[in-house]
Amino acid sequence: MIPSRGIRNNNPGNIEFNPRNRWQGQLGLEVDAAKPRFARFDQAENGIRALGKLLLNYRGKDGMPGVGRPGIDTPLEFISRWAPSNENDTQSYAQAIAKRLGVGIRDCIDITKQKVLREAVVGIIVHENGSNPYDAKVIDEGVRRALSS
Repeated sequence: MIPSRGIRNNNPGNIEFNPRNRWQGQLGLEVDAAKPRFARFDQAENGIRALGKLLLNYRGKDGMPGVGRPGIDTPLEFISRWAPSNENDTQSYAQAIAKRLGVGIRDCIDITKQKVLREAVVGIIVHENGSNPYDAKVIDEGVRRALSS
C-alpha cells in the first residue's frame, strides 16, 4: 500500500509549503506530485513539530466571535483555522478532534499541555492521512520538540 502524501512528505499535518517558513528540517516543496503544494520534511518528528508549533501559534490569533475566550482555544477554532471549510468538512473534523480530547467542539482547551497537544496532533494525523502509522516515540518526540524549541 502506498503511504499517503502527508506520510511520504514526513508532513503528517499536510502543512502547505511557504518559502518564508523556516521549519526545522524542512526540505522544501514536495516532489513527485502533479500539483506540488505541501512542505516536505527530513523526518516525521520535524513534520510533527511543525504541526504542533502551528497549533501553539494559533492561540494568539483571533478566534471566532462568541466561541471560547479571546484567541483560538477550542477544537472548533483550531480546526477552522487548520482546515478551512472551503476544502474540508470542518464541523466533523472538529468533532473528531474534540472526541479524542474528551471535550465539546466549543469547549476551551489548553493546547500548551503535553497531553492535549499530543491528542490534537494524533487526531490531525489520523484525519489527514486516514490512520496514524507512527510509533508513540515518534509522536512524543515531535510534540516534545514543538513544546521546547
